[in-house]
Amino acid sequence: MFTTKGSVKTDKAAKYLVQLCKHFAHKVEVDLGETTGNVAFPMGPCVITAHEDRLTFDGQSHKPEGIESMKGVIIVHLDKFAWREAPLDYHWEDGETPAP
Repeated sequence: MFTTKGSVKTDKAAKYLVQLCKHFAHKVEVDLGETTGNVAFPMGPCVITAHEDRLTFDGQSHKPEGIESMKGVIIVHLDKFAWREAPLDYHWEDGETPAP
């Protein structure tokens, strides 16, 4: 399983969490909580968490291309919602979990 952990600093994390999850819910299953959203992307699941000063992303995919696609989808959409804060500074840490 391939993984990614990402973060982006923003003072509007809670607002963007809701916007992202509501937007993604038009096409995929989303479970939105108070500070987290579980998004069932076709390439794999991603948990988006709103913190006081940042959004974090914790995604998984069976293929490395799925991780790149997931990051691309998140960046494109968040950049549109947060255009007043552009450019956003994303930090990603990709990895791979060993097969059982």
